[in-house]
Amino acid sequence: MSLHVIFVRHGETLWHAENRYAGSTDVALTEHGHAQSRALADWAEQADLTAIFASPLTRSQETARDSAVRTGLPVSVDERLRELDFGIAEGLTRTEMHQRFPDHLAAFRTDPVTNHFPKGENPLDASDRYLAFLTDLQADHHEGRVLVVGHSTAIRLALCRLLGLPLRQYRRTFPFLANCALNELVLRDGGPSLLTLNRPVTPGEPK
Repeated sequence: MSLHVIFVRHGETLWHAENRYAGSTDVALTEHGHAQSRALADWAEQADLTAIFASPLTRSQETARDSAVRTGLPVSVDERLRELDFGIAEGLTRTEMHQRFPDHLAAFRTDPVTNHFPKGENPLDASDRYLAFLTDLQADHHEGRVLVVGHSTAIRLALCRLLGLPLRQYRRTFPFLANCALNELVLRDGGPSLLTLNRPVTPGEPK
Protein backbone atom coordinates (compact mmCIF):
# COMPACT_ATOMS: atom_id res chain seq x y z
CA MET A 1 0.00 0.00 0.00
CA SER A 2 1.13 3.55 -0.70
CA LEU A 3 -0.11 7.02 0.11
CA HIS A 4 0.13 9.77 -2.51
CA VAL A 5 0.57 13.23 -0.99
CA ILE A 6 0.22 16.20 -3.33
CA PHE A 7 1.84 19.26 -1.81
CA VAL A 8 0.61 22.55 -3.27
CA ARG A 9 1.80 26.02 -2.50
CA HIS A 10 -1.12 28.44 -2.07
CA GLY A 11 -2.18 30.83 -4.84
CA GLU A 12 -0.61 34.21 -5.52
CA THR A 13 -0.92 36.72 -2.66
CA LEU A 14 -1.03 40.49 -2.35
CA TRP A 15 2.68 40.49 -1.46
CA HIS A 16 3.74 38.37 -4.42
CA ALA A 17 4.55 41.19 -6.85
CA GLU A 18 7.10 42.75 -4.48
CA ASN A 19 8.33 39.36 -3.25
CA ARG A 20 7.77 40.29 0.39
CA TYR A 21 8.49 37.56 2.93
CA ALA A 22 5.04 36.59 4.20
CA GLY A 23 5.99 33.77 6.53
CA SER A 24 3.59 33.69 9.47
CA THR A 25 1.91 36.95 8.38
CA ASP A 26 -1.67 36.38 7.23
CA VAL A 27 -1.90 37.70 3.66
CA ALA A 28 -4.89 37.27 1.34
CA LEU A 29 -4.92 36.02 -2.24
CA THR A 30 -5.03 38.29 -5.27
CA GLU A 31 -7.67 37.86 -7.98
CA HIS A 32 -5.07 35.91 -9.93
CA GLY A 33 -4.49 33.77 -6.85
CA HIS A 34 -8.19 32.95 -6.73
CA ALA A 35 -8.07 32.04 -10.44
CA GLN A 36 -5.16 29.71 -9.67
CA SER A 37 -7.15 28.06 -6.88
CA ARG A 38 -10.08 27.52 -9.27
CA ALA A 39 -7.73 25.88 -11.77
CA LEU A 40 -6.47 23.65 -8.97
CA ALA A 41 -10.09 22.77 -8.19
CA ASP A 42 -10.65 21.76 -11.84
CA TRP A 43 -7.82 19.28 -11.40
CA ALA A 44 -8.92 18.18 -7.92
CA GLU A 45 -12.42 17.31 -9.12
CA GLN A 46 -10.97 14.54 -11.29
CA ALA A 47 -8.06 13.48 -9.08
CA ASP A 48 -9.79 10.88 -6.87
CA LEU A 49 -8.69 12.69 -3.72
CA THR A 50 -9.42 11.08 -0.38
CA ALA A 51 -8.65 14.07 1.89
CA ILE A 52 -7.71 17.75 1.82
CA PHE A 53 -5.52 19.50 4.39
CA ALA A 54 -4.49 23.13 4.71
CA SER A 55 -2.49 25.37 7.01
CA PRO A 56 -4.35 27.79 9.30
CA LEU A 57 -3.24 30.82 7.27
CA THR A 58 -5.85 32.52 5.09
CA ARG A 59 -3.96 32.15 1.81
CA SER A 60 -3.77 28.41 2.28
CA GLN A 61 -7.40 27.95 3.31
CA GLU A 62 -8.67 30.19 0.49
CA THR A 63 -6.71 28.06 -2.00
CA ALA A 64 -8.04 24.79 -0.58
CA ARG A 65 -11.65 25.94 -0.37
CA ASP A 66 -12.44 25.69 -4.11
CA SER A 67 -11.08 22.13 -4.26
CA ALA A 68 -13.15 21.21 -1.21
CA VAL A 69 -16.32 22.52 -2.83
CA ARG A 70 -15.66 20.69 -6.09
CA THR A 71 -14.75 17.36 -4.46
CA GLY A 72 -17.20 17.41 -1.57
CA LEU A 73 -14.34 16.81 0.87
CA PRO A 74 -13.88 18.92 4.01
CA VAL A 75 -10.72 20.97 4.54
CA SER A 76 -8.88 19.71 7.60
CA VAL A 77 -6.79 22.53 9.08
CA ASP A 78 -3.54 21.52 10.75
CA GLU A 79 -1.40 24.03 12.64
CA ARG A 80 1.77 22.10 11.74
CA LEU A 81 1.39 23.08 8.07
CA ARG A 82 1.91 26.80 8.72
CA GLU A 83 4.73 28.65 7.02
CA LEU A 84 8.10 29.33 8.62
CA ASP A 85 8.16 32.50 10.71
CA PHE A 86 10.88 34.74 9.24
CA GLY A 87 11.25 36.91 12.32
CA ILE A 88 12.76 40.32 11.58
CA ALA A 89 12.39 39.65 7.84
CA GLU A 90 8.59 39.33 7.97
CA GLY A 91 6.91 41.69 5.52
CA LEU A 92 10.15 42.92 3.97
CA THR A 93 11.58 42.72 0.46
CA ARG A 94 15.14 41.56 -0.17
CA THR A 95 16.16 45.18 -0.84
CA GLU A 96 14.69 46.34 2.47
CA MET A 97 16.52 43.54 4.30
CA HIS A 98 19.79 44.58 2.68
CA GLN A 99 19.23 48.14 3.83
CA ARG A 100 18.25 47.24 7.41
CA PHE A 101 20.40 44.22 8.30
CA PRO A 102 22.85 43.33 5.50
CA ASP A 103 24.94 41.04 7.73
CA HIS A 104 21.96 38.91 8.73
CA LEU A 105 20.87 38.68 5.09
CA ALA A 106 24.35 37.64 3.92
CA ALA A 107 24.53 34.96 6.63
CA PHE A 108 21.05 33.72 5.70
CA ARG A 109 22.08 33.37 2.07
CA THR A 110 25.09 31.30 3.10
CA ASP A 111 23.19 28.95 5.44
CA PRO A 112 19.49 29.69 5.94
CA VAL A 113 19.17 27.01 8.63
CA THR A 114 22.03 27.83 10.99
CA ASN A 115 21.66 31.53 10.23
CA HIS A 116 17.88 31.84 10.14
CA PHE A 117 16.60 35.34 10.76
CA PRO A 118 16.57 36.54 14.39
CA LYS A 119 13.21 36.17 16.19
CA GLY A 120 12.16 33.67 13.50
CA GLU A 121 11.50 29.95 13.64
CA ASN A 122 14.37 27.50 13.34
CA PRO A 123 13.89 25.68 10.00
CA LEU A 124 14.79 22.40 11.70
CA ASP A 125 11.81 22.85 14.02
CA ALA A 126 9.57 23.63 11.04
CA SER A 127 10.66 20.46 9.27
CA ASP A 128 10.10 18.46 12.48
CA ARG A 129 6.48 19.60 12.74
CA TYR A 130 5.89 18.86 9.07
CA LEU A 131 7.31 15.34 9.44
CA ALA A 132 5.14 14.81 12.52
CA PHE A 133 2.10 15.77 10.45
CA LEU A 134 3.08 13.34 7.70
CA THR A 135 3.68 10.54 10.20
CA ASP A 136 0.18 11.02 11.60
CA LEU A 137 -1.25 11.34 8.09
CA GLN A 138 0.29 8.04 7.02
CA ALA A 139 -1.04 6.35 10.16
CA ASP A 140 -4.58 7.58 9.47
CA HIS A 141 -4.51 7.22 5.66
CA HIS A 142 -2.65 4.08 4.67
CA GLU A 143 -3.42 4.68 1.01
CA GLY A 144 -5.22 7.17 -1.21
CA ARG A 145 -4.48 10.62 -2.60
CA VAL A 146 -4.26 13.55 -0.20
CA LEU A 147 -4.03 17.21 -1.18
CA VAL A 148 -1.97 19.32 1.24
CA VAL A 149 -2.14 23.07 0.63
CA GLY A 150 0.71 24.81 2.37
CA HIS A 151 3.62 27.16 1.88
CA SER A 152 6.81 27.32 -0.13
CA THR A 153 9.53 27.23 2.52
CA ALA A 154 7.85 24.69 4.81
CA ILE A 155 7.21 22.33 1.89
CA ARG A 156 10.80 22.61 0.63
CA LEU A 157 12.14 21.89 4.10
CA ALA A 158 9.91 18.83 4.39
CA LEU A 159 10.99 17.53 0.98
CA CYS A 160 14.67 17.79 1.96
CA ARG A 161 14.08 15.88 5.18
CA LEU A 162 12.00 13.18 3.51
CA LEU A 163 14.44 12.67 0.64
CA GLY A 164 17.57 12.75 2.82
CA LEU A 165 18.91 15.98 1.32
CA PRO A 166 20.94 18.56 3.29
CA LEU A 167 18.49 20.90 4.98
CA ARG A 168 20.81 23.90 4.63
CA GLN A 169 20.59 23.46 0.85
CA TYR A 170 16.80 23.70 0.63
CA ARG A 171 16.87 27.03 -1.21
CA ARG A 172 19.38 25.74 -3.77
CA THR A 173 17.93 22.24 -4.17
CA PHE A 174 14.38 23.55 -4.55
CA PRO A 175 14.81 27.18 -5.61
CA PHE A 176 11.18 27.75 -6.49
CA LEU A 177 7.73 26.28 -5.93
CA ALA A 178 5.13 27.67 -8.31
CA ASN A 179 1.79 28.77 -6.91
CA CYS A 180 -0.82 25.99 -7.17
CA ALA A 181 1.55 23.61 -9.00
CA LEU A 182 1.58 19.91 -8.08
CA ASN A 183 4.42 18.40 -6.05
CA GLU A 184 3.56 14.73 -5.61
CA LEU A 185 5.26 12.42 -3.15
CA VAL A 186 4.56 8.73 -2.60
CA LEU A 187 4.91 7.45 0.95
CA ARG A 188 5.43 3.72 1.24
CA ASP A 189 7.21 1.33 3.58
CA GLY A 190 10.30 1.31 1.34
CA GLY A 191 10.67 5.05 1.66
CA PRO A 192 9.36 8.18 -0.04
CA SER A 193 9.57 8.89 -3.77
CA LEU A 194 9.14 12.26 -5.46
CA LEU A 195 7.01 11.83 -8.59
CA THR A 196 6.44 15.40 -9.76
CA LEU A 197 7.79 18.86 -8.96
CA ASN A 198 6.17 22.13 -10.07
CA ARG A 199 3.79 20.34 -12.42
CA PRO A 200 1.11 22.73 -13.75
CA VAL A 201 -2.44 21.66 -13.03
CA THR A 202 -4.01 20.12 -16.12
CA PRO A 203 -7.72 19.27 -15.92
CA GLY A 204 -8.47 15.87 -17.44
CA GLU A 205 -5.03 14.46 -16.57
CA PRO A 206 -5.08 14.04 -12.79
CA LYS A 207 -2.91 10.96 -12.45
